[in-house]
Amino acid sequence: MNKSEFIDAIATSANLSKADAGRAVDAMVSVITDTLNKGEAVNLVGFGSFLVRDRAARTGLNPRTKETIEIAASRAPAFKPGKTLKDALN
Repeated sequence: MNKSEFIDAIATSANLSKADAGRAVDAMVSVITDTLNKGEAVNLVGFGSFLVRDRAARTGLNPRTKETIEIAASRAPAFKPGKTLKDALN
């Protein structure tokens, strides 16, 4: 499902116009992004948690030249599904 199909499904499910559903989805993504950028987690009870994981600096290997390279530390977004979501899939 792509973003357009997701917006159509939200509009149908919530009885909203596609424009309103699109603005709601964009707002949700924006709020989650801004919150993660601050280093905070977003917890949606029953669905899951969006959080930021810190990756330490490490040494890697260039597969083409077999030369070692230094990979810088970084922050990566992560999603941890909630129990209700896990149970719905099994």
